[in-house]
Amino acid sequence: MDRAQVLDQLPGLRRYARMLTGDRWAADDLVQDTLERACRKWLLWRSGTDLRAWLFTLMHNLYLNQRRGMAALQVLDLHDAAAELPAAVPTGHDTVLDLERCLQRLPADQRAVLLLVTVEDMAYAEVARVLQVPVGTVMSRLSRARARMRDWMEEASSARPAPPPSPQAGTPPALRRLK
Repeated sequence: MDRAQVLDQLPGLRRYARMLTGDRWAADDLVQDTLERACRKWLLWRSGTDLRAWLFTLMHNLYLNQRRGMAALQVLDLHDAAAELPAAVPTGHDTVLDLERCLQRLPADQRAVLLLVTVEDMAYAEVARVLQVPVGTVMSRLSRARARMRDWMEEASSARPAPPPSPQAGTPPALRRLK
């Protein structure tokens, strides 16, 4: 394993960890744990195979192990925490905030598939290898995740107040008299 090859994968690992955990600090810890495990188990990686898929597999398995550990400690699950987040404050970033909230509401298995396919641009077969599930399961989880995200985003957008009406085309704006 070449150091440069691993460094090339860092942006993708960080992006995936951030979206998977929903927390910058937890994501940084997950990336660091992934790299530590990769260093300890570098003999398990076969030269000529996909380093990216191997690193994402390590990260995904670490994430699942951490979630299991949190559940055993009865720590509030990220899925439940995201569902209890307050409504977005109206700003220009509402859609981004809504998207992040919706992502965190997804079950972990669906969120992982959605992120790997859409954000990391992995093929279904590669995602199946990373998550160690059949390709059909990847397609099913992706379909369910997209449907849920679409429904939640529609709910979020319909809950926002409508923008003020714009003047109709061709109608001059009303004039006010100032003293």
